[in-house]
Amino acid sequence: MSATATRLLIVDDDPDIRSLLGQYLQAYAMQCTCVADGAAMRDALAQAQAAFDLVILDLMLPGEDGLTLCRYLRSQGELPIIMLTARGEATDRVVGLELGADDYVVKPFDPRELVARIHTILRRSSRSQPVASSSPEQDVRFNGWTLSHLKRQITTPQQLLVPLSNAEYRLLCTFIERPQRVLSREQLLDAARGRSVEAFDRSIDLLVSRLRQKLGDDPRSPQLLKTVRGEGYLFDCKVG
Repeated sequence: MSATATRLLIVDDDPDIRSLLGQYLQAYAMQCTCVADGAAMRDALAQAQAAFDLVILDLMLPGEDGLTLCRYLRSQGELPIIMLTARGEATDRVVGLELGADDYVVKPFDPRELVARIHTILRRSSRSQPVASSSPEQDVRFNGWTLSHLKRQITTPQQLLVPLSNAEYRLLCTFIERPQRVLSREQLLDAARGRSVEAFDRSIDLLVSRLRQKLGDDPRSPQLLKTVRGEGYLFDCKVG
């Protein structure tokens, strides 16, 4: 095994999938540690002599499920996460994005597709920068609203506090950094951690819908987050 091999941690309770992925990915210079559940995942992370580059995490696991483990991993740092799931509904992907997953792969899948997604995520992770360019202590004001980077919450014009999920916060930061510009779904998914999800996946539409609700933006006639048909979304607001 090359000293430069990518180190993967695979968490799946199906021994056949663990064996298949472990053998297949080794052909692509990927060193795989395979475990069956959350407890074994924590042990592997604690015992690893070198940091893992990415975690492949099954959604349906005995004991702690994949979403719980995804939340735990994200609380520990920015280790990239690909979730494996037999369920491909947009709502499942939104939950995964909000908890910090980088991508979803729906079973059954072509192992070549998984390799491509691993490479994409690792390339983007290696050059990723924080979403918000403002100082963490600096509040941002727009249209009577105030975003606190430190607390990750917004204050309404009536001075009411509204908390944001991680994905909602990243999405709003992306809009604030690029006001009056049309942003594609792919760009927005990248900001919300869906780095290699298809550009027209409905998960980004659901995230925008949730953010509109937080901002009190009428979905039938939005004034802040406007839909540009066939292209994406536009943050129609001056930022000060």
